[in-house]
Formats: sequence, structure tokens, C-alpha cells
Amino acid sequence: MTQTPSALQGIRVIDMSRVFAAPVGAQILGDLGADVIKIERPGVGDDGRGYGTAWVKGKNGLDTKQSSFFTVSNRNKRSITVNHSKPEGQEIIRALVKDADVLIENYKVGDLARFGLDYESLKAINPRLIYCSVTGYGQTGPMAAKPGYDGLFQATGGMMAVTGIPDGLPGAGPLKAGPSLVDFVTGHNTALAIMAALMHRANSGLGQFIDIALLDTSVAMISHIMQDYLISGFPPPRLGNGGNGGGPADLLNCSDGIVYLTAGTDEHYRRLTVLMGQPELNTDPRFDSNFKRARSGQAELIAIIDTWSRGFTVSQLLDMFEEAGIPAAKYNTLPEVWEEEQVKFRQLRATTPHPHAEAGSVDLIASPLAQMSASPATIRMAPPLLGEHTDEVLQGLLGYSAERIAELRELNIL
Repeated sequence: MTQTPSALQGIRVIDMSRVFAAPVGAQILGDLGADVIKIERPGVGDDGRGYGTAWVKGKNGLDTKQSSFFTVSNRNKRSITVNHSKPEGQEIIRALVKDADVLIENYKVGDLARFGLDYESLKAINPRLIYCSVTGYGQTGPMAAKPGYDGLFQATGGMMAVTGIPDGLPGAGPLKAGPSLVDFVTGHNTALAIMAALMHRANSGLGQFIDIALLDTSVAMISHIMQDYLISGFPPPRLGNGGNGGGPADLLNCSDGIVYLTAGTDEHYRRLTVLMGQPELNTDPRFDSNFKRARSGQAELIAIIDTWSRGFTVSQLLDMFEEAGIPAAKYNTLPEVWEEEQVKFRQLRATTPHPHAEAGSVDLIASPLAQMSASPATIRMAPPLLGEHTDEVLQGLLGYSAERIAELRELNIL
């Protein structure tokens, strides 16, 4: 709710997206100061309102329709309901687009063209419009028409191939990452592409079409592990909790909890062997190179270190590692994350006033962009109720009368 200079102040975004990936992109723009108008289906709204396992409780039994999925990806937005399949609804969207800077949508390829709401149609109204389409497989290619969801792309793009227990160990096999990582990173790519397009428009005066695909993101986010394969021709194995850069790196059991160790350089490893009172491990031929410690000898070495670590508490072990200059961190459950001193200091739990919530506020996750010195990301509005700002937007931006709005509601346009 902080009032500070905003990087995207004066930028208006029409958000016709649903569920998670594209809404995250629109939210980032909103965090940076853009006026984001979210267009939802009357009576139903964003499909993401029904996703997740927890919902914001409303005052006096109000059904907020704000699931965890919706709440984490729709703050700093105004919600209006518009039935875009009807001519009157299309007229509203075109009127909003006339003065908008950005439109984001994630309908199936070509779907909005049926209603005259595709890029070419809207470009004729507003040549400066930046139109971003987010789909599973992109706008082109043999799979462009297929729908796609996060888990599919963790499987297709390689994430599962490098996540999970190594072969030969109990429980071996690929695993899906817990959060919807492909969706989340795609949302960030969406915002990044739009901001680049805004810079291009500032120089050229012209908007453009942006084609963002979850598939493209899923392949790119395998990053250095995929690059290992492209260089060597050999797929790196799944490492479980092992580090990707060097070793030893893994979870260690203590007498009262778990610690994650990363001793990935030769010097870190030497210090570790001294701390353990087993300096001979530094020259042991099983572990005398980074590759051996991180790959061929990883399981054997971690077992040795784990036997030693069990003799200490988490606090004792972390103090010893810090004094020795060896990187390590406590493993936290989700409740424990919010008890971390640094998490509290960075104010990552952003308690935000919410006029319709039973508690009068909702706890959100602060933007990682909140520490910019001149134009930080801020939380100005809690996620909206379905259609909460319909009258405000239609009257304030388009000049609709109260009578006309009531008439459109009777026609199920709003």
C-alpha cells in the first residue's frame, strides 16, 4: 500500500488471461505501477479462482472466490466482467484497447480472432498496442493448437529428467518440482518481453505482437544442465538433492533437524575435511576431484559426512560451518520459512489490507523487485473480487451511464 514512484506509472494493461502463467506476468506489471484491468467471464471469472487448496475467507460469509492460485497472481489489478463472445462485450474491450498500452491473453491459438479481438484487428484500432499471447506450445508449429499445463512441460522440456532420486537408489525416478515452476518462470518471461516491447515502442512509436510459449520456457530453464548435454552429448544424471555445480552438496541429518551443505570448491572441501577431523578425505582417491565428489563418489562421500553431522544439532553445525567459511543453510518447512530472521528483515510476508476479507487483510508474498532504490515494486491493492471494479472502469474510463451498465447486466454482458 506504499505510495512511491512507479516504473510503469501511466501504462495501462488489459489482462484477458487466466489461471497462472500469464496472470503472473500481468501482476508483475501491476507491481511495477501499471494500471492492470483484468477482464473476466461474468459469473465464473478466471478459472484460477477455483484452483488450489485454500481460499481467502470473506466477511459475513462472503465467497471471495480467491483461491491460493488466484491470490498469488492477481494483486494490483482491477477486475471487470465482460462477455467477450457478445458484440456489446467486444465493443467494451475495443474501447478499452483504444487507449491501452498492452493486452495479455492466453486463449487457444486463433480463438480471439473469432470475435475480432486478435492482434491484427486490435492493431488497426491502436497501432501502439503491445499484444502478448501466452500459450503452451506457441503460435506456430504442429502442436500449436494443443492445450498445455505446467506438469506437461516439466515432463516434455527436461525438468523431470534432471529432478528426482538417482538411478540405483530406493525411490529412483523422475519427479515433478513442487511449485508450478514453468508457469511461474513463463510469467516472468511475459513481463520481461512486454517491458522490452515498451522500450522498443518508446524508440519506434510502434507496438508489436509477442508469442510466449511454456514449451520454450521449459527448455530454457534447464539452463546449465541442458548446456552440459549440448556440450558433451551425454545427459547428466539425476542427482537427488545433490548440487549441480560441485560437491559435496546435499542434505545432512543432524540430531534435531536437517542442514543443506554446499562445499563445492576445492578450498571449501579442504576446510570441511579439517572441520570433520578427517583431513585424509581431502586426498582420498575416491574424492580428490570436484567431479568425483559431485558425481561418481557423491553418495559414498555424503554418507560419510552424514554420519559425522548426526552428532550435532542444527544450530551447532551451522555455527561450525559459518566459522569455517563453508556455505550451509537450515532446511525449513513452510511455517519455518516465515520465522527466518532474514525473511522477516526483508519483509517478504506482505500483510495487505483487504476490505472484503474476514481478517481485514491478506498475507501475500512480497515481490522480489521491491528493493529497487528509485522505483520499487509495491503492493497497492489486494486481489480483486470478481467484477469488483466493473462500474468504476466503465463509468470512469468509457463514460458509460449507470443505466447503460444496468442494461448490460440484464443482457448478461457484464
